Amino acid sequence: MSQPVGDIGLIGLAVMGQNLILNMNDKGFTVVAYNRTTSKVDHFLEHEAKGTKVQGAHSIEELCAKLKLPRKIILLVKAGPAVDSFIDQLLPYLDKGDIIIDGGNSHFPDTIRRCKELEAKGYLFVGSGVSGGEEGARYGPSLMPGGSPAAWPHIKPIFQATAAQVNGEPCCDWVGETGSGHYVKMVHNGIEYGDMQLISEAYDILKRGLGLSEDEIADIFFTWNKGVLDSFLIDITANILKFKDDDGEPLVTKILDQAGQKGTGKWTAINALDEGMPVTLIGEAVFARCLSALKEERVRASKVIAGPQKEAFKGDKKQFIDDLEQALYASKIISYTQGFMLMRQAAKDLGWNLNYAGIAQMWRGGCIIKSVFLGDITAAYQKKPDLESLLFDDFFNKAVHKAQPGWRRIIAQAVLWGIPTPAFSTALAFFDGYRSEVVPANLLQAQRDYFGAHTFRVMPGKENDKLKPGEDIHINWTGRGGNVSASSYIA
Repeated sequence: MSQPVGDIGLIGLAVMGQNLILNMNDKGFTVVAYNRTTSKVDHFLEHEAKGTKVQGAHSIEELCAKLKLPRKIILLVKAGPAVDSFIDQLLPYLDKGDIIIDGGNSHFPDTIRRCKELEAKGYLFVGSGVSGGEEGARYGPSLMPGGSPAAWPHIKPIFQATAAQVNGEPCCDWVGETGSGHYVKMVHNGIEYGDMQLISEAYDILKRGLGLSEDEIADIFFTWNKGVLDSFLIDITANILKFKDDDGEPLVTKILDQAGQKGTGKWTAINALDEGMPVTLIGEAVFARCLSALKEERVRASKVIAGPQKEAFKGDKKQFIDDLEQALYASKIISYTQGFMLMRQAAKDLGWNLNYAGIAQMWRGGCIIKSVFLGDITAAYQKKPDLESLLFDDFFNKAVHKAQPGWRRIIAQAVLWGIPTPAFSTALAFFDGYRSEVVPANLLQAQRDYFGAHTFRVMPGKENDKLKPGEDIHINWTGRGGNVSASSYIA
């Protein structure tokens, strides 16, 4: 066998895999490509990879033999059993210290398990988020690697050269331990759900509320993309709205209003519930897709359930559109605030050391949620790495206060029109709840104690002989119950 020449191997020659290989080749790395259906390897070498340094392999054994030590192998295969299957196939041909990298959308608990199992056997494992779709993979994705820290020095030159670059800085850095890379990618995808839902609600308000055409709305989005909302999703939305079918009609108006989902947004919402964190906007974005799936029921409901009588807008249209821009910006700030709060809590519970400024920097380019706005988040966490909430940062605090009047006017008007705004509304509800020194959970605790003897604690400064500070207290509210509590205090 000749001397190994491969800098890195890649298994999985679907669109993402092929484009990532070509990207790494462009950056001067020799990639060895393998696919379970080996005819795909030959086709790739004869067509897309023709004239490159890309090497092919027709077996796992050949793939491993062609790689320099320590071997570095990326799996870009379907999440789930396929990842475990390929790991099992690789192990007989690997040496201790070799590195397996899962670049798919694996659920982070699976990555935690794989990392621990492989490290116990002497191998290194990395679960890396890869965002940016087909174009990102080809010209520079956002890469979010986490797992075995000892792997990072070996993959860092390849990953950081392959990733998108913003102001000369790579959109890739080490995220943290075990499943943290895939966890951060999961939250990224959840935030993506939220951003898309907010934009869709803004479109609905402009179309059904103001009665604007797709061309007019596209022009508004193009304008917004030059300001605080400058981002990939705003840009593509404007382009989508401008796109015409062969008959000259906007193609978007012909698309069935039933949204699909792959599950990462749902994972984020479920994890937020598990962590006890109020990540309400991503949750509403997931539920909005679920509601969209009930197309037949919605059609029936539209015929028998009446809403408010639609009246033409009589106010200042320009002011309204400016208000909507601010509402979208403020709601987006809330979504990212919630996302970073969730990551902070998960890091605490799972013992990860996450670099929040680094995470925001990774998302500035190459990925679906890339935006100018992420530079401001990076700056906030560089200034205060242990920042509890973006709303405590001066920049975002001022931005939300500036946006607040317009944000409230937009939601009030949408309610009067009967246009649903689940993401806008929950963002404002979180904002109002978060800034409230006192919320009505005191009544909730009284109710829980009344019907279930679940106990409560007394408010500081309200103590007396019967209500002791810091104690779990149960009251016999009716005179008929007992004095034994059902459980300790739950906040």
